[in-house]
Amino acid sequence: MKVRPLHDRILVQRLDEGEQQIGGIIIPDSAKEKPQRGTVVAAGDGKVNDDGERVALDVKPGDTILFGKYSGQDITFDGVDYLIMKEDEVLAAIDKGGK
Repeated sequence: MKVRPLHDRILVQRLDEGEQQIGGIIIPDSAKEKPQRGTVVAAGDGKVNDDGERVALDVKPGDTILFGKYSGQDITFDGVDYLIMKEDEVLAAIDKGGK
């Protein structure tokens, strides 16, 4: 079974930021902040504008993105945690290998 976001929504899997340490103290998982970077897993077809034309999304599956701390809605699908959000909530796309 696959999840297909509708309209201008995207399905994101958060990137693991690794273990956080502050001054040699290991922070437990329950106190860690959730990562604000993720990989786009699936994307909708785009939003329909006032003229009835579909506007394609700027992000596509496989893109690494940055998003706000309180963006989107957490969901679990087939035992995996995802975030579903509108494309407007994406702050930036990270280009790999670029300056």
